[in-house]
Amino acid sequence: MEAIANENELEERLSEPSGLDVEAAAALDGNVIVLGAGGKMGPSLVGRMARAIQAAGKKHKVIAVLRQDAQGHFQRLGSGVEVIETDLLEPKNFDALPDAPNVIFMAGRKFGSTGDQPLTWATNAWMPGLAAHRFRSSRTIAFSTGNVYPFVATGSAGANEETPPAPIGEYAQSALARERMFEYCSNRYHTPVLLFRLNYAIDLRYGVLLDIGEKVFRGEPVDVTTGYVNVIWQGDANSYCLRAFPLCGSPARILNVTGPETTSVRDVAERFGALWNKKPVFTGKEAATALLSDSSRCTELLGAVEVSVQQMVEATAHWIARGGATLGKPTKFERRDGAF
Repeated sequence: MEAIANENELEERLSEPSGLDVEAAAALDGNVIVLGAGGKMGPSLVGRMARAIQAAGKKHKVIAVLRQDAQGHFQRLGSGVEVIETDLLEPKNFDALPDAPNVIFMAGRKFGSTGDQPLTWATNAWMPGLAAHRFRSSRTIAFSTGNVYPFVATGSAGANEETPPAPIGEYAQSALARERMFEYCSNRYHTPVLLFRLNYAIDLRYGVLLDIGEKVFRGEPVDVTTGYVNVIWQGDANSYCLRAFPLCGSPARILNVTGPETTSVRDVAERFGALWNKKPVFTGKEAATALLSDSSRCTELLGAVEVSVQQMVEATAHWIARGGATLGKPTKFERRDGAF
């Protein structure tokens, strides 16, 4: 992957559909409605889907539902995208939403969860219940997180889809509640559902690699207590989502979505240091456990990722060195108490 010069080029890369994406879009049976599309991943996912549908010669729309398109991101995506601005915490607003046979639920709250737990639970549990009931006749991909799993041994392959949830902290607990709402409606109404357990997507403007790289660049200590992580390029995660609709089922199915490698935090810091000729500073000692997910089922069903960890590190290093924009939202991957 070549260096990315600016945000426009970054969005272009993240939203450019692959041939497999176009094939999947050709098989869609109607519009796609994306609930909670205003987050970090929403604009590029919506854009990728709309471009794939257009490339497939279909007339379906992608309907992006968000509180407010303040920056006009979605208006720039073209005629294949319809934007609806509404508050999904208000039950009556769901009645006004159009029907669609394909639903992606992306709404969630992580950052700031510790400061306002009631809002976190409302966003991660109450809102999903409203959405699952409103779209009970539509197949649904519901975004979730690897945080619902327990910490596992760093030498293992990671938690797989059969690993019992054991969420730590109220963010992770409320994320499991989100899953349970979709599972309930899937069981009651036979709604085809896929729980899309994504962890540590990378977008140059945020993510674990940015967190590590910025500290190395500034000469700050890198905490290696949580010494291993999984990461995935956001473009690969977008592609997996677009191609995952056939995996929806009732009872709800689960899919771990992340990269195939267990990545060492220390190793990543040293890679950054080598690229910049800087010596990383470390603090802590690698714990015996970490929050890791086994994505082998995803690879088996949907194929390998296109962007490797090394490619992501190199792209992130170039981005940091040139002063690229960031979202200013550290992942806090180092936290082991679930407080975000």
